[in-house]
Order: sequence, then C-alpha cells, then structure tokens
Amino acid sequence: MDRDHHKQFGHKQFGVSRRSKVNYQWLVLIGSMRSLMSVLPSTARLQARFTTSRATNFYYSFLFLPREKRRAIESVYAFARRGDDVADGDLRPDEAAREIARYRDALDGCYSGRADGHSSAPEISALAETVQRYKIPRRYFDDLILGLEMDLGGARYPTFDDLAVYCYRVAGAIGLISIEVFGYRHPETREYAVSLGTALQLVNILRDLQSDARRGRVYLPQEDLERFGVRPEDLLAGRSTDAFIELMQFECDRARLYFDRARQALPAEERRSMVAAEIMAATYWRLLGAIRQRNYNVFGTRVRLARPLKFWIALSVYLAVYLGRDWRGRD
Repeated sequence: MDRDHHKQFGHKQFGVSRRSKVNYQWLVLIGSMRSLMSVLPSTARLQARFTTSRATNFYYSFLFLPREKRRAIESVYAFARRGDDVADGDLRPDEAAREIARYRDALDGCYSGRADGHSSAPEISALAETVQRYKIPRRYFDDLILGLEMDLGGARYPTFDDLAVYCYRVAGAIGLISIEVFGYRHPETREYAVSLGTALQLVNILRDLQSDARRGRVYLPQEDLERFGVRPEDLLAGRSTDAFIELMQFECDRARLYFDRARQALPAEERRSMVAAEIMAATYWRLLGAIRQRNYNVFGTRVRLARPLKFWIALSVYLAVYLGRDWRGRD
C-alpha cells in the first residue's frame, strides 16, 4: 500500500529558464556567496566545532542561517540533546523519570520567566530567550518530552501507526519548532515539517537497528517484522539475510515516501526560508542512498557521511535553493 502511494507522488521542479535568466542566476550566485561568507563562523571556530559537534548532520544546516536564527535553533537542539542524553543514558528507569521531570520543570521555567533558576544549564536560559522571541507554542515541546518518555520503557511498536506517533513526537515536533524560528507564511509548511521530521527519524532508525536492539529497543513495527519473517534477535545478532534485505527495502521505500510528502508540501515561496531544513533533507536523503548502496547491511560500521561531503551537500543545496532549482533533480 505504501509503495502504491509512493508511486503517486510526482516530483515538482523549480527550474529557471537557462537562456533568459543566465545573468540573473550569476547575480544570485554572487549575492548568495557574499551572504554565506557573512554568516559563517571564523575558520578556527569552524574547525573546532567540526571536531566537537555532537550533531554534525544538523550543524552543517545551521551554518547558512543568519546569526540570530542560528543561535536560536542551536538552543532548541541543545535542549533536545539534553533530553536525548537522559533517554539514551544508563540511568535506571526511576532515575530517568526523575530527570525527565526536571527537564519538564526547566521547560516550565522557559515559558514562565523562571529560567534564571536554572543558571547552571546555559542552554535553558538560551532556550527561554528563543521561545519568547519566536513565540514557539509550548505544546511542541510537550510533545517532544512525551516522545522521550516513550523511550524510557524500551521501544516496541505493533504497527506503523504506533511508530508514526513516536516519530512525530521526537522529530516532527522538532520540525514544527524549527520552522517557527526559520519563519514561514503558508500553513502547508507545517505539514512539510512533520513529514520531513518523520523521514529523518526513519533514516535514523534504519541505520541504528543493531545499537538500538542492544538497548532493548526495536523501533521497526512488529507487523513488518512478522510480514518479512525477521525476528528482533536477528537485529541484535546482525543477520543480513534475504528476509532482512526485503524488510529494509520496504522500510527504505517508506522513508522515501515521507521525503516525497515533505517535498510536495513545501510551497515554492517558502524554499528560501526553509533552506536549513532542505539541507537536512538532502543530508539524510544521501544517508538513505548510502544504506541502499550497502545492500541494506546496516550492521557493523555505522552508515555515515564524511564531513567534507556533508559540507558540500549543504553548500550545493544552499545554492540550488537560491537559484530556484530542485536539489533532488529528476530522481
């Protein structure tokens, strides 16, 4: 059913007439490069952050934001990372639950003006400024925390509908928060954010199957495992069988479907404001392709992209967006 739905999606092109607008394209290119150089950090600082960033797939996207928005979105991801550390840590369930309660209390402080009480956590003060400046709805953060709580008791999802709820909470909600910072006018952009967030989360799930299984978490829907004859023990043992490959093909097609949905939902007028999100999309699209190139064997060495490639993807998408082109071309 998902595959049939996937086939119905067309690929909207945002081309520019080559003959009539060549000069215009070069003007945009020059202007874009000047804009880029104005927002990039110094070389030394950039190198340090390349080597120390814990979320480099997102970091390369943030490079192209104006300084104020970049700081705001970094505060959001720092807060989300703090929650991830609790959910993915080695704490006992009761300890993790208490930490999540403190995490929620810190969020209360951001929205009530009590963030100064958390001065030992600079990301809380930064987030408080962000949510007030950009008027980010509290419910998006509440949804994120609910998603983190879903991880505390392990992960088992009978159906994809169940998994979709989790994907929305831990990734779609972050997308909705992010577009409030980026700025948008069309309500369809919210659908874009949720679909793209789901696509990114599905890619993360696919490339971390074995490490998640070691934590007692199996995110793939049980209905899918049963359909293809793959057991959770196979994921833990890293068995790349024919049945597993068929399962992965199916799951990759589903992830691609959500990339397509995001692509269709994004109004052309919003592409420039969403350039950071589009860079994220292109990076994870490339990761999805890397999974396919490995014949879906995600066991052993983690599927990842080299840093120079990630920077090149970011630069290419940035220029494509400002030249009115579709970074995915005619795939």
